[in-house]
Amino acid sequence: MPPLEEELGERKYRAPALEKGLDVLELLSSHGRPMTPSQMSVTLKRSVSELFRMIQVLEFRGYIEQSSEGYRLTNRLFTLGMAQAPVKSLVEAALPAMRILAETTVQSCHLVVPSETQIVVVARVESPGDLGYSVRIGYRRNLIEATSGRMFYGLASPAGRARLEEVLRRLHGDAMFRAFAEEADATAVKGYAQRASDFVKGVTDLSAPVMGADGVIATLITPYIEHTTVGCDMATALIHLRRAAAAISADMGSASQA
Repeated sequence: MPPLEEELGERKYRAPALEKGLDVLELLSSHGRPMTPSQMSVTLKRSVSELFRMIQVLEFRGYIEQSSEGYRLTNRLFTLGMAQAPVKSLVEAALPAMRILAETTVQSCHLVVPSETQIVVVARVESPGDLGYSVRIGYRRNLIEATSGRMFYGLASPAGRARLEEVLRRLHGDAMFRAFAEEADATAVKGYAQRASDFVKGVTDLSAPVMGADGVIATLITPYIEHTTVGCDMATALIHLRRAAAAISADMGSASQA
């Protein structure tokens, strides 16, 4: 079939209702914060009445939920994504090393993967001590705001960086993107990140890349809390973190042992 006819054939089979529902899911995912139906209407350039049924069905099926600020995504899509073989293999490879890391450092640790313009936590191991900081599995944050985001952008392929740059500049502006890109490049040169959390006071994010055959696929993070009586110091914790990330990278088939 000639290309034009093929394209026309594809356009013939449209599902407007499905497309509206997917628009809502993609919007809530990229926005990162709850949205009201009116806000969705303005952004998607569709009437509230057009979106009303979609929102009701998505809520009934458990894909979105109401909060005091509007509708937000639940973890249902995340749970479906976690069932896919690549993510399951990554988590299975990472958890043994993560448990050893938590025991050795007496700190929590998280495994984070990129998701469009966000990062998402796909595995965690709690600190075995009395004190520790961790976030729930499925937690999301804008890539440009996260320590892991600097690692993902800094170590991305040229094509991947170009795609991210276009979107991040549009979403966050030139000035914020330039500052982010400079930090990302410095992080990539070092091969790790050590950065005071701008989200929780008293926590230092230690992060190292997990490499696969095609480049960076995840980051391993220790949200380091200084203890007065137990645990190891931050420099030692960073050494153990990088060793754990390298071990996971080896299991995932990376030629790089960062």
